[in-house]
Amino acid sequence: MTMGSAHSRRMVLGGSLALAAALAARPVLASGSPATTTRTLMAPGGREVSVSEWVPQGTARGTILFSHGAGSAPWHYDLILAPWIAAGYHVLAPLHVDSREHPRTKDFPGLASWKTRIEDMRLLIAEIGETPFIAAGHSYGGLVATTLGGSQGVAPEGISGPFYPRLAKAVVAFSPPAPVPVLMTAEGYGKIAVPALIQTGTIDNPPGIEDPESEAWKGHLAPFDAAAEGGSRYGLVLQGANHYFGGIICDDSQPGPPQLAQIDLANRYVGLFLEAYGQGDAAAKSALDARITDALPARLMAK
Repeated sequence: MTMGSAHSRRMVLGGSLALAAALAARPVLASGSPATTTRTLMAPGGREVSVSEWVPQGTARGTILFSHGAGSAPWHYDLILAPWIAAGYHVLAPLHVDSREHPRTKDFPGLASWKTRIEDMRLLIAEIGETPFIAAGHSYGGLVATTLGGSQGVAPEGISGPFYPRLAKAVVAFSPPAPVPVLMTAEGYGKIAVPALIQTGTIDNPPGIEDPESEAWKGHLAPFDAAAEGGSRYGLVLQGANHYFGGIICDDSQPGPPQLAQIDLANRYVGLFLEAYGQGDAAAKSALDARITDALPARLMAK
């Protein structure tokens, strides 16, 4: 699938993630996708890294570094990225080598992608200089995003010392995996050191689990569960949301129906989080905290 054909089949959520929109507006569906450009950066060993870039109109209000899910690509996330761009964020997202659409994916089998993902995010940090940034990601990319917030992943061969020269100011992680011994332990997740929003859904079970009563989806909350108290960490559970929001993010070959109501809720809560911890908006933080509840369809926990 090409970037163009994937984009032409999508509808994106328009509108701002500014506080008023996050509190009141219903999603606005618009044809087309946010304008993107591509730049190429050079990783160690001469490996080329293609980076998708979205620049907002006017002066950027902040920078988000985004890491996609395993096998996916940045252009499969319009319904998540478009509201951020509309809200004024500059977004950069590398095409990791594990993507099915990467021209050299067969050269990096298995865990080789773990080292290259760290290298990719290091490149982006170097590219933006001293600009503060927010780290975000989905699935495997959600795990990567937590490392940009201080969680201590298992160092792959060839990576030593701190993974990154500096940390994100906040983290947004959609469905990060439960601890994986070769990538991240529960203790490692617990080292996250910045404000974070960790999202999952009540049917976000790992592949192969068909039991509708299964609670395996709770593993995606591991970074929240392991985090220390008092660090502005949030766990968001959406009723009826699966790993792909019904095939509208990450992998559009997944069965539907599209979970538009759930992605709308996710975007609203993420919007408040970005206003609160990306912009330092006290009113947005108060609005987010006012939504803490054990009740569904959007259960919000904080610690």
